Amino acid sequence: MAVQSAIVVGAGVAGLTAALSLAETGTQVTVLEQSAQMSEVGAGLQISANGARVLDKLGVLPLLTCDWLQPECVTLASGATLADLTSIPLGRAGATRWGAPYGVLHRSTLQNALLRKVDENPRISLKLATRIESPSKEALEAEAGTRANLFVGADGVWSKMRSLVEGAGEARFSGFVAWRFVIPEKDAPTFIPRNRVTAFTGPDAHVVCYPLREVGAINLVAISAGEDPGAAWSISPTEEERRAFVTRALSGWSRQLCDLLLSAPQPTWWPLFGVSDGHWTDSRDLVLIGDAAHAMLPFAAQGAVMAIEDAYDLAAMVSSIPVGAALVRYEAMRRARVAKVRARGDFNRFAYHARGPVRIARDAVFAVSPASRLAAKLDWIYGYQAGVQPA
Repeated sequence: MAVQSAIVVGAGVAGLTAALSLAETGTQVTVLEQSAQMSEVGAGLQISANGARVLDKLGVLPLLTCDWLQPECVTLASGATLADLTSIPLGRAGATRWGAPYGVLHRSTLQNALLRKVDENPRISLKLATRIESPSKEALEAEAGTRANLFVGADGVWSKMRSLVEGAGEARFSGFVAWRFVIPEKDAPTFIPRNRVTAFTGPDAHVVCYPLREVGAINLVAISAGEDPGAAWSISPTEEERRAFVTRALSGWSRQLCDLLLSAPQPTWWPLFGVSDGHWTDSRDLVLIGDAAHAMLPFAAQGAVMAIEDAYDLAAMVSSIPVGAALVRYEAMRRARVAKVRARGDFNRFAYHARGPVRIARDAVFAVSPASRLAAKLDWIYGYQAGVQPA
């Protein structure tokens, strides 16, 4: 029997995409969100073709393409010399290859576009300021004011909904931290390209830069090993902490790049948490998606896109077979997909943070690898067709 009513907990990217995806199949959806008003923290996002394809099916993509930037390429560059090492073509070539565009944008731009489509959809009700510290299905139905035959936990890495899934994973500090900076584009130095994504690489750290066209700024994220801060999310560091980070993590890097990070206004420091392996569903009527199920590190730039894929694959699955069986099949399918993407992220981390002979060998491989070959190695990620069930 098709899902007639669903309750989604969490109104982030995963939850709102799930609501739109389920509503597209005819399901009545209530979204419960603990915040009293919708506001999105963070800075930039990369949405690759596999995510853009879903957003297009949901009518969200046209609300983004007028604002976001479609970068011409993703370039790996040396953090020490700022010289390019290799590039993967995106832009028109990428859209032709993978059947959908690749865009970079501010997180709030995506959030607002999803909210607009949710507000327009008569099958979706969004209830804010709804905090349930000890969730149960009965409590969720009482808050929603309706019975449900599907419960979706999209409440992030610190998910309360995981308590309803026996054997679910737990939030764990990854050992890495991200320093985030947003600087006005007019103040950005000339070595920061305005038309592409650039990842400056170095021993044990890397810095990703790209324009946020809709806000006239450049997004910079520096990722390296760091200390466990406990259950913190975003921290405003002191100037002493910032200088200590640059001195420690970016030793031997370009002075220009280091000076930029030392002078950029109002940095934030984000500990990166993952979720340990565990069950995502109770195999009856409750499922975890996005960060609640499998929070990922950003080394493949696929965290938000995996949540988008989750939502659309889930809706397609529960619309075609009974809910319990659908959730079991959904978990098996998505677990395999996420594991493969996570493994690609681990490879990227190894390549980005290489040192010594490994770094020399890496650069030699980049020097002789055609861009088309590098792009082909991403076909399985960017060409993924969410909503198409395997035979």
